[in-house]
Order: sequence, then C-alpha cells, then structure tokens
Amino acid sequence: MHGSAASLSAALSSWLLVLLCAVSGAYCLRRAHGRGGAAAGEAVMGFGMALMAVPLGDGGAWRQPVLGVVFCAAALHAVWLLRGGAHHAHHLVGSLAMVYMSAATVSGGGHGHGAGLPLLTGSLLLYYAGYVVLGGTRLLTAGGPVPAHGGSTELVRACRLAMGMGMLAMLLSM
Repeated sequence: MHGSAASLSAALSSWLLVLLCAVSGAYCLRRAHGRGGAAAGEAVMGFGMALMAVPLGDGGAWRQPVLGVVFCAAALHAVWLLRGGAHHAHHLVGSLAMVYMSAATVSGGGHGHGAGLPLLTGSLLLYYAGYVVLGGTRLLTAGGPVPAHGGSTELVRACRLAMGMGMLAMLLSM
C-alpha cells in the first residue's frame, strides 16, 4: 500500500508541474504575441518544461531527443537576445540546462535514476535555488506601474518564479 501511495504522489506532483509550466508558457505566449523576444523564449521554455514533466513511463522515448533539439534552438535564440544586453543570459542558462536534462535523461535512464553529472547538476541546483529565492524576494517587494507589454509586473515575476521553481524541481528529480 505504501508503494502505491508514493506512486500516486509522484504522479500527482508530475501533473502539477506540467500544469504549472503549461500555464506559465501560455501566459508568456500571450505576452509575446506580436513582439517575440524574451517572452517568446519563455513561452517555449514553459511548454517544453511541461512536456518534459509529463509522466509517460517508457512510452516517451521520442520526447527527450526532440526536446533536446527544441532547447538547442532556444539556446541559439537566447544567444541572439544577448545582443540586447547581458540580462538575457538567464535565458541561455535555462535553455542549456534543459538541453542538459534532455541529454542526461536519455543517457541515464530518465529522471530519478542518477542521470547527469553531479557537479553540473549541483551547480544548476545552486543557480536555480538562488534564482527562486531572489525571484521570491522581488515578488514580495514588487509594485509600481504596469509595463509596456501589458502584463502586471507582479504577474510577470510570478510567471518567472514559477518556471524557476519548475526547473529546480526537475533538477532535484535527476
């Protein structure tokens, strides 16, 4: 019975992560409509994270290589965005982290099976833990005018915080 409850809990956690990432991706897509840029990259990241988190068991062997290609393209997009300033470096880190997780899960047997390089995984965990703490702090102190892209500053920060927490959860599962 204990194994069944743990399995149900893991499946529920996976589906909640899927929902969180998909909603974040949808919001970013709405922000990106007609503008592209960083919000478009965030939308790709949110939807890709949602797809990666879907618990398919062994039936999703196609998923990781396809996502690896998508996230390589997102990394190239992030490099392109770096022309606008170093503040886009986070998008590059996120895209490369997703490429790494896609490759590690293919070669290591999937999430939760000791996939990946411990030093790199640990470094990414530290980065995203710091990102989440900083993002949470910024969200608590947020306020001010509505940005030009139409979304509230708090909602944009909450979306980024949610995706950062999703990355942290996915890295913890490696």
